Amino acid sequence: MKFIFVITLSLLALLLQTQLADASNIGFDKRAYTWTSLVHIMIYAPDFDSDPNLVDTITVSVSTNGHTISPYELVETGTNTGMFAGNVTLTGDPLLKGTGGVDGQGTEPSGIQGGRGPNDGFLPSENSDGVTVSFAYNRDQTITGSALIQWNVGQIKWLEQNYQTNAQGVLQIIDPDMNLNPKAIDKFETSVWSDSDSGGTKIAMSETGKDTGIFQGTVYFTTDSQSSGGRLHVTEGDTVTGEYVDRTLPYPHSPSGEMHLTTTTTVGRPVASLEQVNSSNPRIVNSFGNIITAAKVNQQILIEADLKNMQQRDQPFAYLVQVEDANGVTLSLSWITGALTGNQFLNLAESWVPLSSGKYTAQIFVWQSLAEPNALSLPLSTTIMVQ
Repeated sequence: MKFIFVITLSLLALLLQTQLADASNIGFDKRAYTWTSLVHIMIYAPDFDSDPNLVDTITVSVSTNGHTISPYELVETGTNTGMFAGNVTLTGDPLLKGTGGVDGQGTEPSGIQGGRGPNDGFLPSENSDGVTVSFAYNRDQTITGSALIQWNVGQIKWLEQNYQTNAQGVLQIIDPDMNLNPKAIDKFETSVWSDSDSGGTKIAMSETGKDTGIFQGTVYFTTDSQSSGGRLHVTEGDTVTGEYVDRTLPYPHSPSGEMHLTTTTTVGRPVASLEQVNSSNPRIVNSFGNIITAAKVNQQILIEADLKNMQQRDQPFAYLVQVEDANGVTLSLSWITGALTGNQFLNLAESWVPLSSGKYTAQIFVWQSLAEPNALSLPLSTTIMVQ
């Protein structure tokens, strides 16, 4: 076992040696860690290579805010190298998130402390902290090296922008803060839902490897069955949303804060934004519903068009009618809001009373809503002649 460990540390030495500046003989494998990271430590101390034929050891002190392991032994990476290495596992602070754990399932950092070295050390740490290594080089000189410990804002995405119905989608979450045990595969659950099932389901997210902080989960899309477990009910053209609640946020967020991160993909043939609703046949009709070519002053007329939902899911909408005079001055703006069911066809009309003769233009817009003016179809226009 020692032979294997020496080889591993020799490889690590090659990675870290370039990070050892002249002003400091202590190096780390990263500039910043999270609260449960595996911290690799490297010290170049050729004067402590007491026997060129043996693997020597040195003792150091490793500390975080309010916690210290001392003495802690580092081992030479090989005979006559003068390079000493070891690692310490940060164990977080379970009091930061309480007994519920950081993912709501009781999974939480252990907060344990102990170890003698070179790779059995455990050291508690906080969300905003630092790890410091101190080494007494001689009676008059103690060298130190430090690295940051901080939480991170997670990232979430679907691996594909579109999936087929009755296929499977892969959701990816990147958050080093959820790598609670760097020597094991960590897991947690997250929520997914579709337009057809707003309640959705939860899927298991598994770390892609030890100490990666990258998690992936698979959801199975179904058009026939209800959502359950890792299965999600969808309809052709649905938008599917994945959510990650990040409860380990960096400063200036408080330790009790959380952020809801979402990402979307589509299932089946994606519908272009301006093709979600088909609007057509703009026309002017009288109060009896008959098409007219000219209106009279003070006559109530209806500005009408046909709408069809080109999706299989319900679509909220706002139907807006704007009337302008020959100079482009807006005289009237009115609207109707509602929702079209999947594939529904509907006639909509807004009334207007002209107060003087002339030529007018009516423009028709179909938006997602008044609060979200995303166009669902191309605008329409028609001319109104008033005698």
